[in-house]
Amino acid sequence: MTAAVRSRHPGQRRRERTATFDYPLLFCALGLLAFGLVMVSSASMSIAERCCGDPFFYTMRHAMALTLALAAGFVAYSVPTAWWERYGTWIFLASIGVLVLVLIPGIGREVNGAIRWIPLGPLNLQPSELVKLFAILYVSSYMVRHADKMASQISGFIRPMILIGIAAALILMQPDFGTAAVMIATVMALLYLGGASLMPFILLLGVIASGLVALVVLSPYRWARVTAFLDPWQDPYASGYQLSQGLIAFGRGEWLGVGLGNGIQKQFFLPEAHTDFIAAVIGEELGLLGMTVLIAALAFVTWRALSIGVRAEAVKRPFESYVAQGIGVWLGLQAFVNIGVNVGILPTKGLTLPFLSYGSNSLIVGCMAIAILLRIDLLVRQLELEGGPKRGLRWVRA
Repeated sequence: MTAAVRSRHPGQRRRERTATFDYPLLFCALGLLAFGLVMVSSASMSIAERCCGDPFFYTMRHAMALTLALAAGFVAYSVPTAWWERYGTWIFLASIGVLVLVLIPGIGREVNGAIRWIPLGPLNLQPSELVKLFAILYVSSYMVRHADKMASQISGFIRPMILIGIAAALILMQPDFGTAAVMIATVMALLYLGGASLMPFILLLGVIASGLVALVVLSPYRWARVTAFLDPWQDPYASGYQLSQGLIAFGRGEWLGVGLGNGIQKQFFLPEAHTDFIAAVIGEELGLLGMTVLIAALAFVTWRALSIGVRAEAVKRPFESYVAQGIGVWLGLQAFVNIGVNVGILPTKGLTLPFLSYGSNSLIVGCMAIAILLRIDLLVRQLELEGGPKRGLRWVRA
């Protein structure tokens, strides 16, 4: 062994000891996943026994999906961020192709009037869930390649919106308004962070917002959801049924809840109790205290992602910065929309609660997002140890 090689070993060992991943983020995400398994089990027992003859049917499927999601997260963590930057556009284009496949008769699977899934043996692939993450990777890589055009030319930020618009149109055809709206909002936030020219950005934002409003007003079932949201008690047994039952669940929970497993709204009163309205079950069984802890945990994940993005920018890694901040915006926005729907401050939308709701696709993409954040954090820590500039308080980098 040469002296030069021996001289590098202490520094390498020090980086391996110090430049580890973000333990607070990891443990918080794992805690949310474990809590989600418990709540899915509690929320689904009655409906599982009624429809499948086994009260743990959805629990076992969720546990298997969680295992698959953790494996997907491990794979995503093993992929260097440079690979995502290089192939992000192609991955997003491939995901658009899969969105097209969903709409082809005989390929896509219809559930409750929506065609969003492709059957793959025991699993159902929902491409729209993956597209939200892949859109962040694509737009982040685009902004790095065309940084000079973003602030000086209107075409700089309109060009990526063409592909985003195609993906959103395909998602709306399923139909899935909530996913399309969250994806567009996340991308617009990314473009703003990327330094898009302000006035053209505001004009584009106005056009997109007007288009989304028109889609709501011109669609009878979407407009019915809006009117039900404004006054769910006007028709509590039809258009306002789901929201009114969710509000009853929160009212029963009060401060400390009725106890884990003791909720009654999940007993065939509250539709989608283990998926879109799992927050209402949490509110009933664990009360305001449980919801406060849940919101704090989700807010911590969001803040941690944004802080990783800020640190990545400080060490001159723009792609990693955009990806981390994009993931933070997406997870925070989707959690806000889901909980907002459950408590009645937003119209009903079919969006899952990240890390908690039943559904393999949501779990997989959530674990992949956390894994990518951990990989970015590892890279940033290595660069900080090598003398890169540092910003922020020390506890932010802990």
